[in-house]
This record gives sequence, structure tokens and C-alpha cells, in this order.
Amino acid sequence: MGSPRRPAGVLMRGGLPLTAAMRAEFGAASGVRRLGSSPRSRVWSAELGGTGVVVKQSVGGGDETTRFAVEVAALRIAARAGLTVAAPLLAADEATRVMVLGRVERTAPGPDWPVAYASALARLHATGRPADAAELPRWSGPTASDVEAFCGLAQALRVPASAAARGELAACAQRLAAEAGRQHALLHGDPCPGNDLYTTAGAVFVDFEQAALGSGAVELAYLRIGFPTCWGSMGLRPEVLAAAENAYASVWRELTGTAVPGDPVDACVGWLVRGDALVPRDERGRRDQLTRAVRGDWRWGPGSARDRLLHRLAVVSGLTAEREDLTEVGALTAAMLDRARDRWPGRRALPPDRDPRADE
Repeated sequence: MGSPRRPAGVLMRGGLPLTAAMRAEFGAASGVRRLGSSPRSRVWSAELGGTGVVVKQSVGGGDETTRFAVEVAALRIAARAGLTVAAPLLAADEATRVMVLGRVERTAPGPDWPVAYASALARLHATGRPADAAELPRWSGPTASDVEAFCGLAQALRVPASAAARGELAACAQRLAAEAGRQHALLHGDPCPGNDLYTTAGAVFVDFEQAALGSGAVELAYLRIGFPTCWGSMGLRPEVLAAAENAYASVWRELTGTAVPGDPVDACVGWLVRGDALVPRDERGRRDQLTRAVRGDWRWGPGSARDRLLHRLAVVSGLTAEREDLTEVGALTAAMLDRARDRWPGRRALPPDRDPRADE
């Protein structure tokens, strides 16, 4: 394949796709270093006129223009919290899909990183406003197809879902959709280890190309359900989980004067039934991943698909055991968990802390 065509008016100075306006504003580039990134972006660290920056260009996938617009909008909204939850957006060019961001001087995550993570997540969520719906999409949750696929998993495990359980799952999906329409928290979209950087002041999030508006509960649930969209899945220890969830609630109340809206239990059920939360983003939307997990296992990060499923089943069966509107779901997931453990012996629990490779 040949080299991609360079957009008009862009000079690859020091390997950076800078526009003439950016060159004039920031000055000469030095210390350019390519950073690791997904196939959907190119990212560099550099000095521009003596200032440390990160340059990011959205590329590939056919939706790069949309992803660029979403990330720029989300960064501008997040800036309402100050420079405490997201890197500052210094410049953006729509034609070339290039952003210049202030470089975050990061440190290694400390042992209490989940508390810093949850606190920053609450601050990020609290920056959203109803008017931001003109710039960002609404979060989309599990669909009827996801519910049907999950019931297919139950059938494959020889624990057929009752009509009542199917009804509860469908109602849960509807509640999640309704809550997403009512709430306007700024959701990161992929708040994973590696997309969170740690500084002396706390956590800072990067890579907002999947940002949306909705209920913060669906991302608060990451802590409990095992970081479902992430390479670095984990199962936090109960005391660490409690401290992080309490930190989120405390910061949210401090900023908004209200209790945390939404239902984390519904959110956990939603993440369980979404088979696409078992594979990287580039593999989503292609096949029924839950059925695939019955036929065979695969690794993605520290845990395998079946490790992730077992963790999520355990979480949901525990949370729904005494929920009147999810009683049948509780019984179903408990039975699925028992059957899956028998069928897949030797599975490992998700690690209790982040994998250092996520921070490389």
C-alpha cells in the first residue's frame, strides 16, 4: 500500500501533521516521538515552541470525522471542571482531524488509584449539561437483540430463561434507555485503565472519541462489573470497591447537591447481556460473542472471555437476589453461574488490581 495522501495545507514537520495556523501559533516542533495508539488514531508527543504537547489525528474506520467531532466537543465540555479531569485542548482543525493537547505530567498509579479514578469520573460526569445534546450523542445501551443473545447463552448452558426472566431483562434494557434520555452526564465512553492518567492532583482522562451523554451509573458500574469494555479487566476487592463508590458519591453530591442518579444494578445487568463487551472495539458488531464463548474461549488482556463472563454473572446474581423487579434475573444468573463453573472448570478470578501493561 502507498502512503496516505497528506491533507492540503498540512506540513509533516518532525512527523507531525500540523496546519499552517498551528505552526504559526505554536512554533517549531522538537522532541517528536510517536506514541502507541489504536488503529483509529495517530498520536505523538512533542515540544511545540518549548511547550510539551500531545498531537492526535483521527484516522480510519470510516467514522473518523464523527469521532474527531465527538472528542473535541467532549474535551471542551470537560474543561468546565478545570484541568482536573481531561487534558486541555489547545487547538483543533476539523479539515485534518488534528488536535493539539496539553501534555499531562503523569505519575504511576498509587495503591488507592480506584478512589482517584472514581473521584475524577464523578467530576467528569458532572460537567455535562442538557444543551450538550446538540454536540454529543446519547449513550446507547443493550438492545432487544442483546437480550435475545443472552437468553441464547442461557439455553446453551442448559438453563433456559423463563418468560418472566426475559420480561425482566427487556424491562431493564428499557429503563436504561429511558435513563440515558433523561440524564446528561458527560460519559467518557471507554473509561479504561490506560485511558486514565495519574498526576499529583488526581486522575485525568484521555481518548474521548466514544463520549456520550447519559447516566453516570453506566460508567460508575465499571468498578463493580469488572471494566467491561477494557483490555485491563479486573475484579476489585470489596473494600477497595466500597471506597471508590463512596468517593464517587461524595464528589457527585459536593458538585451537584444531589444523590447519584441512575441505577448501578440495572447498569451491571446491561453490561452482562452485551456480548460485544467481551471483545475489543474493532471486533464489535460482527457476531454473537456470547454464543462464541460457549464454543470456545479467548484471551483479551489479563482475563479470558469466560473469566469475564463468570465475574459478571457472579456480580449480577448477587446484586439482583433481593430486587423485586429482577428476581427472575437473579435466579437465572445464579443458575447460569453454577452451570458455567461446572462446564468450565479451572477458570481464574479476574485480577484484583490493574495490569501494569495498561500504563505503558
